[in-house]
Amino acid sequence: MKALVSKLLVLIARKKLETNETIAPASLKKVVPIVRTLQVELKHAVKEFLFIAIGVISAGFGLKGFLLPNRFIDGGATGISLLLQNLTHIPLSYLLIIVNLPFLILGAKTFNLKFALKSILAITFLAFVVHYVDYPTITDDKLLISVFGGFFLGLGIGMAMRGGSVIDGTEVLALFIGRKLSMTIGDVLLLINIIIFSFGAYILSIETALYAILTYMSAAKTVDFVIDGVEEYIGVTIVSEKHEEIRIMVTEKLRRACTIYTGKGGYNQEGGAQEKDIIYTVVTRLELAKFETEIDKIDKNAFIIMGLVKDLKGGMIKRKPLK
Repeated sequence: MKALVSKLLVLIARKKLETNETIAPASLKKVVPIVRTLQVELKHAVKEFLFIAIGVISAGFGLKGFLLPNRFIDGGATGISLLLQNLTHIPLSYLLIIVNLPFLILGAKTFNLKFALKSILAITFLAFVVHYVDYPTITDDKLLISVFGGFFLGLGIGMAMRGGSVIDGTEVLALFIGRKLSMTIGDVLLLINIIIFSFGAYILSIETALYAILTYMSAAKTVDFVIDGVEEYIGVTIVSEKHEEIRIMVTEKLRRACTIYTGKGGYNQEGGAQEKDIIYTVVTRLELAKFETEIDKIDKNAFIIMGLVKDLKGGMIKRKPLK
């Protein structure tokens, strides 16, 4: 299978070169870089497709296994679809596409056409799953419906976002309004959901709206967990007179890569700026206590700046734990 894919990529690369250079056949030297690029693109495309597929299946389970059979609603475009389904009895699969379509058109203008197309495919896939896949109804306990319905729906939204698409278009609207009105995305989403829950309280019941808020909170926290990952990374900047000893400790004892850059201290009793090496590295939240202990052993007066790092790629941090 791998050999077949490689031959296909080589063939595509040669076709690309032949369209650009119609004079002579493409040489192997020119083909190899294009094949490598195609391999990377294919690998990422497969990974993104898997994320979206898992997300759609999870969101479908949250909707049909928990929320839909019990007439519950959620926030965002999914909440609007569930609310309309309760009012009109139009199948939810149709409403998911209809409600999200304006947001996706806006997304094509705000982001790019590729994002919009991927999102349309993801939402269409979700509509197909909701319409045709028979998920079992898990429970009729309202608290469990709110918590776990929101959890599986949030897991689906988060996985789809990791795949580079959305299955709930209100995030696109929030980003667009936030840019126009200088509001944060969180504030816009909160405003949209307050309106949805208010309609839910008026049309259905106040109790249903309160459970919907719980569902939304569960989904939002799950999305954050999926997007940010299990581990939290901390970027640490260290300014110390004993920078060389700290560098050796970081690289040899703790087995962490670090970046050294030259800076100047603005405060000096003798007057003038003093040049010094500044160390930057990244550790996980769980490893931070040991890291601080090792620094204190070398220099208790070291100036340390810590900042949250959302995610990272490459390096040694994910491969080697601290000794």
